[in-house]
Amino acid sequence: MSRVPGPDAPRPGALRIERDDVTRPAVLALLEEHLRNMHELSPPEHVFAFDAGKLRAADVTFWTAWEGDSLAGCGALKALSSTAGEIKSMRTPAARRGHGAGRAILAHILQVARERGYRDLYLETGNHPAFGPAQRLYERFGFRRCGPFADYEENGSSVFMHLALASPRATIGN
Repeated sequence: MSRVPGPDAPRPGALRIERDDVTRPAVLALLEEHLRNMHELSPPEHVFAFDAGKLRAADVTFWTAWEGDSLAGCGALKALSSTAGEIKSMRTPAARRGHGAGRAILAHILQVARERGYRDLYLETGNHPAFGPAQRLYERFGFRRCGPFADYEENGSSVFMHLALASPRATIGN
């Protein structure tokens, strides 16, 4: 006997975003891929990507996006203060890029940041051309380049971005 999915059941092909504890093998593999790739694209002293241990810190919330049993991406939000946060560890597996997982995770992080009462959201990414698609995604959500924030310093390898959450562009994401 087959069951008919209820109205709250995920639609085939629909992404579900889950708060994650960074212990599943697929998630750990994606984070390892992410760190490996960051070290390929940036000097080691300018790689600021979080490993699984840092993603378990009390001031970091980590999410994964899934399509069925398939990992579609991940992202995290680090509290910088009671009114500001930093986006960390945004990653989509190479085979899944361009299908909306990054956009969905980023929209989710923005929603949580607003619920927390954050006024400012920041991120650091690389300046290598391979980071161009990610930078364009952030720009579509209203992020703009800024100077270093928190403990970062200008280093020639980083692009720093900021979004004022009160901005009307902070909800566009198209």
